[in-house]
Amino acid sequence: MPSIGRHSFSKGYIQNDGLPKNGKAAKWNYFCSLQNMMRKLHAFFLLLPLFAVAQAQPLPPKELTMPKVPPMRMLHHDYIDNNQKLILKLDGIDDSLFTPTKNDSINRRITDILIVTVNNMQVKVETNPALDDNGKYKWLRAINEMLNAFVSGYRARTIKGVLLGNLITAYDEAMETEWKKGSIKPIVERNELEVGQLLIDNYGLKNNAGVAASRDVLLLKSCYRYPKRVMSILATNPQVYFADSIIKSLAYSNPEKLYDYAASPDGLGKKIQTVNDPLVRTIGLLALMKTGRQYFPFLDNIYHNRISIDSITKVMNDTTAYFRLLVNTQIEYVGRVQHNDTPMVMNVLTAKLKSKAIENYVTEINALHEEKSDKVRFRSLNPLSPLELYYVAVLGEEEIYTSSYVNGVYPRIFQRMKVPSADTLLNAVNYDYYRRFIKMAANYNTLDNFLGHMEKPSAEKLMKSFVSGLEKTRTLEDAVDVADSYGSIYDPAVKKIVLDQINENLVLSEKNNNKRGLTIYNLLNIIFLSMDSSSKIDLAARLGIDGVYDMPANKLQDSSGRIIMQQFFYGDKDGQGVFKSFFSHYTAPNWKKVDKPEWVELSSVRGKPITIYCNKPLDNEQSLDAKAQEDLAKYLENNNIEPTVVIHRGHSYFVQETIDQLPPSAKVILLGSCGGYQSLSEILETCPSAQIIATKQTGTGVVNIGLIQAITDNLREGKNLLWQPIWKKLETQFKAEAKEKFDDYVPPYRNLGAIFIMAYKKTMETE
Repeated sequence: MPSIGRHSFSKGYIQNDGLPKNGKAAKWNYFCSLQNMMRKLHAFFLLLPLFAVAQAQPLPPKELTMPKVPPMRMLHHDYIDNNQKLILKLDGIDDSLFTPTKNDSINRRITDILIVTVNNMQVKVETNPALDDNGKYKWLRAINEMLNAFVSGYRARTIKGVLLGNLITAYDEAMETEWKKGSIKPIVERNELEVGQLLIDNYGLKNNAGVAASRDVLLLKSCYRYPKRVMSILATNPQVYFADSIIKSLAYSNPEKLYDYAASPDGLGKKIQTVNDPLVRTIGLLALMKTGRQYFPFLDNIYHNRISIDSITKVMNDTTAYFRLLVNTQIEYVGRVQHNDTPMVMNVLTAKLKSKAIENYVTEINALHEEKSDKVRFRSLNPLSPLELYYVAVLGEEEIYTSSYVNGVYPRIFQRMKVPSADTLLNAVNYDYYRRFIKMAANYNTLDNFLGHMEKPSAEKLMKSFVSGLEKTRTLEDAVDVADSYGSIYDPAVKKIVLDQINENLVLSEKNNNKRGLTIYNLLNIIFLSMDSSSKIDLAARLGIDGVYDMPANKLQDSSGRIIMQQFFYGDKDGQGVFKSFFSHYTAPNWKKVDKPEWVELSSVRGKPITIYCNKPLDNEQSLDAKAQEDLAKYLENNNIEPTVVIHRGHSYFVQETIDQLPPSAKVILLGSCGGYQSLSEILETCPSAQIIATKQTGTGVVNIGLIQAITDNLREGKNLLWQPIWKKLETQFKAEAKEKFDDYVPPYRNLGAIFIMAYKKTMETE
């Protein structure tokens, strides 16, 4: 017998299951017993939705008897047998069972199909009277190609092993359908995308009458499976029968994606322009306009005739008027959302508002940070109303300098209100981004001032609201804002309000069995209570995260025991001065300096081995400092040198460049710039367990070098970084203005937002 269950392999298969080494009766008894077992477990399988694909696979039919095969075709049967054996080994174990799932019963079922159904297909080919010798060669080759395609796809991870049974069963049906001159389209429709693709690509089925229609079926399946790729799929197949339906659907579900393609001169762009739907026509019209991106944020109001294109055109070239229109529309949209009416492309409107706030206002007042006259520096803010200033603050958070906020934007909000009321302000913006505004106020030490602009009951209500509803959001952003803010609240009464409300929320979450709420409020409660030294809470132990009070030196060492540090310097005037000053603190006999064209290597000579890599602050205007940083990063990567301590030396407008280049190996990060505390979440995306030191206010060279020396001195002496003793010592080291600046620096154990993120992720992993 030339097939896998009928000659040499068959013996091994039966033997491995404790059955006789040969004999058709013995083998058939085995398969019968297996089938009986499958029937008994059928009800069990129905309870396993994860194996729904396997459930679609029928039990293989009774084994057919193979006639005598001419020697000339034996080789083709051998090819098939060998592929059956190969598939059994794909799971990494050379035995008689293919195990693509963790369920042994399903694995046996798939293996049974691989053996019996494939064997039977070979019999069908040999016994089909309508096939001549060439036809039999063709179909044996086609069956083997189907198995080959599965092997290649499985190895390339383009098809899951659990689909093997479906593929074989579908191919068996498709082969017989082709023999009857029928279409394989219904078979392709019933099966998974990967199975259908292998069917229409197969040598034996490539000329089937249903292949063309099946290709459209697979395109539609691809659109459903990969909704983010819908437009790229249609771009190469714009004339498919379902194109209009998908374009209409996309206009309402993702109009921004449709807009991106609507102006293209290719087939898809032309197709979009011909679809007869009012929203598609509106999007198509805007896409064809040269300044369509300026109009697109107002799509919902344009579509619903709440605003005309002409009225937008009138303010397009007026910076203040266009910004005002964006702000008013944002406030309107937020109000609609609160009434369960979500406007289209609201995210695009907010993104445009943010870009204009930064481009027209934040960037300008930041650039004038050395200007002594506030009247000159903040001139661009003169036309803005309190509401517009509010959005400059909350949407410019990532870019705005400390002085730009504290001396410019924030005070002007209340100065320009007829009645300087915080309640009025928040009501007027429909409480949009109010948590972010409170967080900024806390981080920039203006929270007491802000709460002072409302009656005490209103302030209490606001702070209760600030820490409530965190379990209802899709992201952790609001919870992180709450965590970040608490460490900056100094009024004991406000702290008590926050803690009491957190506990109320915790009790309510427990009552409602809200697991997300339980996790969030429990973590916040533990973190906030730890801020009280009398509570003696060990955060690391309670939260199950790496220590936040210390960083063991051995965790910073590479395999040779050396600690690698990297400092990012920038080529503006201040950066060049800081660079030159830095090396005056690291001299012989403890340190050795090696100059390279684009960076400096500073290595300890005494004590534990430490190397500090510092890019040179070359001309910033020609981006030579960026090139030096890039070349240093390549050098470190090519030589498998991984920094575990990273230090940002430069103004806050350079901090994003440092964050973009952070090595994932970093475990201690010092942001020595103004407002570096605002960037914690982004840092933790790259370095999820890093301990971060940052300032809420103004970074200063005196404090930065004091911190760097404290870190390097401890490590060179072989000591762990014990943050509380280090902080206590530094508090006595700095005097006068330097002490005031140091007090705004946040050590890792008080970095509540970062601690919350780490603890939440740890909890989710554990659960």
